Amino acid sequence: MSKGEFDFIDRIRTAFATPLAEGFVGIGDDCAILPTEGDHDWLISTDMVIEGVHFLRHDATPEDVGYKSAAVNISDIAAMGGEPVATFLSIALPKDAQGEWAERFIEGYRTISERYGVALLGGDTTSSVRDIAINVAIVGRCKRGTALLRSGARVGDTIYVTGPLGNSGAGLRAILEGIERTVEVERLIQSHYRPTPRIAEGQQLGLSGRAHAMMDISDGIASDLGHICKASGVGAQIELDKLPLSTELQTLCAQQGWSATSLAASAGEDYELLVVGTPDLAQHIDCPLYPIGRITEGTSIEWLSEGRKVEFSQKGFTHF
Repeated sequence: MSKGEFDFIDRIRTAFATPLAEGFVGIGDDCAILPTEGDHDWLISTDMVIEGVHFLRHDATPEDVGYKSAAVNISDIAAMGGEPVATFLSIALPKDAQGEWAERFIEGYRTISERYGVALLGGDTTSSVRDIAINVAIVGRCKRGTALLRSGARVGDTIYVTGPLGNSGAGLRAILEGIERTVEVERLIQSHYRPTPRIAEGQQLGLSGRAHAMMDISDGIASDLGHICKASGVGAQIELDKLPLSTELQTLCAQQGWSATSLAASAGEDYELLVVGTPDLAQHIDCPLYPIGRITEGTSIEWLSEGRKVEFSQKGFTHF
């Protein structure tokens, strides 16, 4: 019996463990890689967005849902250091989401697609008995051989993130708990509904020659870092006091008695990039990078506070 989401994924990977042609990369990274005979590789990914799991229809606007549906897929391309090219959208709608809701959804989807120059090339529509279900497949590309996988981390590497963590998780918690929507709280909520895919940053990192492994932060670093460590056969140390936190997050957490550190490490859906590379990587990249730890020998992840090991039980988000 499957123990959880990632065990289920491992079972699927084992069931389809047929040898791939040279240059192909399958299950286990943010995108599959399909090499070409030209100077680039194709990047393919897909993600689902489900009502009641990824958004609450009574709170999120249709435009927010459309925006986020495209954004989380564009972020997968960023995680490989690639350029998004096109998407395919499939959507199942109950009767009360057909018509105006659907049209406004498409406006949100179009807004972010145009921002990143991503074409919508097709998909499917169908009815749903109750909830909205959305699936997006995305196609991107990168310079041949430059895609950053999860398996490239090396002992001695530094672990970085590209921006503040925990904003999305705090925004979601504010929604669920009915927190008063001040300007600061609304910014956190917008981080949840309208994340920013780090395409420019990902491309710089992919071409730097100094970044060795990368993925986007969808489930929180407490979970996502484990994927890099497992794929690379390494361990890690994370300095909790170095996690970048926004002023809005710190203010809200102080007011509500929440742990900003726990949200930053485990809440997920920030869609910043988690990067592993050389200790001097930040000096060669024209974008913010925040060092939060290092890659070590072994297979475990250790958590430090003020240089000392601490117990940290947060595990990040899983669907099963």
